Amino acid sequence: MHKTTLEQWFLLDKVIELGSFARAAQATHRSQSSVSYNLALLQERLGVALLEAKGRKAEITPAGALLLAQVRPLLNAFHYVETQAATLKKGVRTRLDLVVDNVFPRETLFAILREFQQLHPDTHLHLTEILENQSWDVDADVAVLTRREDMMGRGEWLMNIDFVAVAHRDHPLHQLPAPLREETLLRYPLVRIASRENSMPLAVTAATEYWTFSTVESAIEAVMHQVGYGWLPEEWITAPLASGMLKTLALGHGTRRATPLHLIVRRALAPLDEQVKTLLTLFRRASRSTPQMGRTE
Repeated sequence: MHKTTLEQWFLLDKVIELGSFARAAQATHRSQSSVSYNLALLQERLGVALLEAKGRKAEITPAGALLLAQVRPLLNAFHYVETQAATLKKGVRTRLDLVVDNVFPRETLFAILREFQQLHPDTHLHLTEILENQSWDVDADVAVLTRREDMMGRGEWLMNIDFVAVAHRDHPLHQLPAPLREETLLRYPLVRIASRENSMPLAVTAATEYWTFSTVESAIEAVMHQVGYGWLPEEWITAPLASGMLKTLALGHGTRRATPLHLIVRRALAPLDEQVKTLLTLFRRASRSTPQMGRTE
């Protein structure tokens, strides 16, 4: 049997937050004597002084501050449990599973997640990032994928991701006369993103020397460190392109390649609830504000 209760620690936290027993009593709809009694009992059972009076204000002791800091995560967790229970009682969704292709612009994705959290704070958005054509174990509610249709449902076109052929500014390819031919590219290592062979010319993917990386970030780092050249998603490399660290390769054809992304909703969700509608709206709005080049040169 525990010597203290969450209620007593909650009252202590309120007294410290508001600065007095009277304000804590008013905020918790109790009498001041009830607050005083509970905190006196808390200190008696612990055998440690948690509060000290300084004028009209109650201040926490060093020992009290240490113990309260350890208890606060429990108070927050208990508050979360009660909030979740209230949410379940209302029939509101508490979790939404989202699967997104790894090439989706990172800053755009984070902005969507932030806004969704603000609009639906009681719904946990579980994100899984995958590579093109990679399978996943999550029973996704919403997905952003390169394929137009999936077992979970049929999708709508959302946006194009532009891949551009680049290399470090000191790469030997930039020293050769333009335009560069495909047989010239075959003499240098190619950096590939796993399952992204369709984003580059077929002849180039037959190169005898290449490096395959499992994430966009790793492929970009490899090109930045002169491991090779590669077709990288343009929105991910705007900064190194602007600074001149990376330079676009002067190809005669195929400098840019566009990969379409589609927004897919699980069939079983019809009719859609508010949380799913919000998420779809955020993705559609973000796609309209993202430059859509999709050119092939």
